[in-house]
Amino acid sequence: MYNANYSYLDARYLMRLSDLPKGAAAVVDRVDDAHAADPIAQRLRDLGFVQGEHVRVVATGPLGGDPLLIQIGSTRFALRRAEAARVNVLAEQAA
Repeated sequence: MYNANYSYLDARYLMRLSDLPKGAAAVVDRVDDAHAADPIAQRLRDLGFVQGEHVRVVATGPLGGDPLLIQIGSTRFALRRAEAARVNVLAEQAA
């Protein structure tokens, strides 16, 4: 797999942040806009969900539900799964 921004994609795969398992780390690839001038997507970018940032799923809600506790750097955010589904990440392939 090739991407102009990432030359090392052979060791990573693209997935949604909402699908990342608890404890797993990844790198933000992009935030998807649901429509033009999407305020939720813009707010996610403002919070630091930008290409190249390292993220980790710290915890999930009961029975794998809402919210997800996400860490970017030393900052933690509680996101709904619907919001986390807008964030595409490059995750390490399981060994």
